[in-house]
Amino acid sequence: MMLLNFYGMPAWLEFGFLIIAAITVNMAYRASGSRSFLIILIAWSIVLSVASFLEFFIFPAEHPERIPMVIGPGLATNIILLLTPRGRRWLRSWNLRITTYMHTIRIGVELVLYALYGLGMVSILMTLEGTNWDILSGITAPVVAYIAFKDGKLRPDKKKLFLIWNVVCLILLLNVVITAILSVPTPFQQFAFDQPNIGVFYFPFTLLPGVVVPLMLMGHLAALVNIKE
Repeated sequence: MMLLNFYGMPAWLEFGFLIIAAITVNMAYRASGSRSFLIILIAWSIVLSVASFLEFFIFPAEHPERIPMVIGPGLATNIILLLTPRGRRWLRSWNLRITTYMHTIRIGVELVLYALYGLGMVSILMTLEGTNWDILSGITAPVVAYIAFKDGKLRPDKKKLFLIWNVVCLILLLNVVITAILSVPTPFQQFAFDQPNIGVFYFPFTLLPGVVVPLMLMGHLAALVNIKE
């Protein structure tokens, strides 16, 4: 029996999140058009899934040094892409319309987080009832994609709108990421001492900080790099 089921994690929630992660990876691949990137994403997802399935990450208070193994690779990749000419050139090749629609998946992510909160696996701060308003990014994504693009290309007169939307959504994303990190039971914990964030260290939810969030961040960076050009 999976440990998650022992703790009362419903199977529909696990499978639902796996679908969310798979859709995110697929849309990132379609936006980038890179098969090599897809292979890397799949390989990294498998590594994270196996490690979390084997309960490698579930004791953050006892092994805080393992947390960077989840969030570090994705964060480092984004930093390298943003700071290197070759990385920025690759980000400029992304299909921004697909990238924008990709953020719609954040609606599903927020619903999963709310379900995890109800199960006592994450803090209320990670939900709309707390300080996480990232669901607004997912709700507005298809609207912005419809308004800002024509024939698959960014409309010049909607460039400012697209820039503002990406900046606001990036702030919302960073807000929830920082809150999440400071709500994990480690020596650095600042929030949610009554119900800390532990759910994201169980299979398959480790894919949220390890894969889904970095791809959301990458999508925003691709948009901002293209707008700046």
